[in-house]
Amino acid sequence: MVDGVLLLVDALDGPMPQTRFVLRKSLELGLNPVVVINKVDRPFADPLKALDKTFSLFVDLGATDPQLDFPILYASGREGWASYEHDKKGTDLTALFETILKHIPAPLARRDKPFQMLTTMIEQNSFVGRIAIGRISNGVVSRNQPIALIKTDGRVINSKVMRLYGFTGLSRREIETAEAGDIIALAGSDDAQVGDTLSAAEFPEALPALNIDEPTLSMEFMVNDSPFCGKDGKFVTTRHIRERLAKEKQTNVGLRIEELDGLKGWFQVSGRGELHLSVLIETMRREGFELAVSRPQVIYKEEDGKTLEPAEYLAVDVETQFQGAVMETLGRRGFDIKNMAPEGTDRVRIEGIITARGLIGFKGDLMAATKGTGLMHHSFHGYVPKKNAQTRRLTGVLVALETGLATSYALDGLQERSQLFVKPQVDIYKGQIVGSNARDNDMIVNACKRKALTNMRAAGSDDMVQLTPPKVFTLEQAIEFIEDDELVEITPNHLRLRKKNLNYSVKKRWEGEKGS
Repeated sequence: MVDGVLLLVDALDGPMPQTRFVLRKSLELGLNPVVVINKVDRPFADPLKALDKTFSLFVDLGATDPQLDFPILYASGREGWASYEHDKKGTDLTALFETILKHIPAPLARRDKPFQMLTTMIEQNSFVGRIAIGRISNGVVSRNQPIALIKTDGRVINSKVMRLYGFTGLSRREIETAEAGDIIALAGSDDAQVGDTLSAAEFPEALPALNIDEPTLSMEFMVNDSPFCGKDGKFVTTRHIRERLAKEKQTNVGLRIEELDGLKGWFQVSGRGELHLSVLIETMRREGFELAVSRPQVIYKEEDGKTLEPAEYLAVDVETQFQGAVMETLGRRGFDIKNMAPEGTDRVRIEGIITARGLIGFKGDLMAATKGTGLMHHSFHGYVPKKNAQTRRLTGVLVALETGLATSYALDGLQERSQLFVKPQVDIYKGQIVGSNARDNDMIVNACKRKALTNMRAAGSDDMVQLTPPKVFTLEQAIEFIEDDELVEITPNHLRLRKKNLNYSVKKRWEGEKGS
C-alpha cells in the first residue's frame, strides 16, 4: 500500500538487527528508501559511521544501483528538525518534506478506470462480518455498489459494498464514497482473503496477487487430558478449540490449521516462527482456554533434490566475559557467524545465520550463559540446506510417580541433584515434570513423600527445611524446554510440564524389564 519508505537509523547505534528484516522487504518490493540518520544530537553520536553501516547493509541485502543511490537526511526527532548536512543543524522539518516530495513517486492510480483494490489486510467484525482493507488502485467505489471478488485461483464471487470506512490519522470513520489512491476498509465480501482483488462487477479484472510467506514451524494443539483438566479454564473441549482456531484463521493469514486424522482433539498449527504461535497460545489462555501443546517442529522444503530448512538471522549482544560460553553454545547449534564487533568497552555483538531448529531453546541457554545480561534479536533469513546440529536438551527431567501434594521433605531430597520446577504444598499429578535432572536421563521420583512419624527425635533433625526457589517458566521458555515426548499444559492460571504418556513410570519399568 506504499510508494516509498523512510529508513530511520540511530546516529549512535547504527542499523539495529530488526532493520535488516524491514529493509529487505522494502528492497524486494522495488522501493527506493530515503535514509534518515536520526538522533544526531545525542552525545557521542557518529552519523557518518552510522551511514557507512547502513550502506554496507544495503549492499549485503543485494540492493540495486538506484536503491544504493539513496537520499540522506540528518535529523533530531526530539528537537524537530532535519538537515541535508551532518554538521549543520536545521530549524524545522522542511528538508524532510522536500525530500519526500522529490524522491517518493505519486500513487499510480487512475480515477477514470473501473474500480480495483487489492486486499492487503483482513479484519473480522461481529456486526458487519469480514472487512477487507487495502488501497484503491483504480476507479471509484461507493456504498451499496455491486462489486466482484476475484480469488487467487481465478474464481469470481459477486457481492455488494455494505459498509465503507476511510482513515483519518489513526482513526476510522464511515464514508459514502472513495476514489483511487485512498486507503479504505470495505465490508460486504465475507469470502475475501489477503491477496484477493475487489473490482467493479461489470469489469472483473484481477491485480497481481501478494506473496504470503509460508509457515516455518508447526506445533500440535490438543485437548488437555491431565487429571487437573477443567479446574481453571472455561473452554476445554475439542469443539471449543476447533472453533477458536477457525476464528483465528479468518484474520491470521500466516496461520495453517489441520485437524489430525485418527487423533481426536489434535490439531497441527503452523505459523511464522515460535513467537507467532506463542502469541496465539497466550491469547487463548487469557480467554479461558485449557489445552496442551507439543514441542515446535520445523517445516522442511524439498528443492532440486535437496532438503532445506528455515533459517534466522541472529544478532546477540553479550558482555565480553561471556563471549566464549555463548560462542560454544552457538557452535553446537550450527551457527554460521557473519560479523562480530565490539559494542562499547565491555560488550560484543555477534551476528550470523542459525537454523530455526537450532534457535529453539537458545534463549534459555543464553540467559544461563550470560547470567541474564545477554540480548538477542532474530528475523527470518531464508531457507538453507539441512544441517546436523545439536538442538536437543542436554539434561533429563524428574517425573512425578504419583498424584498428590508436593511436600518439603520430598523436595529437599530432590534439590541436591536437580533444579525444581514446583514448590511445596502444590498439587501435582502422575507424569508431571517436577524438575530437571543433573544427568541426561529421566528419573521417576516421589515428590509427595512424607516424613515417617516416630517417637524418636534427634537434635537438629527436625529443623525447618531450606528449599531453593523453584524455576518458574514463561510460556515461551516452557515451549523451548520440552522434548518430543513431552507437552506443556496451559491453563489460565498455570503452566505445567508433563510427559505425553502420563503412565511414564509404568512405561520405563516395562522398558527396563524388556532390556534385562
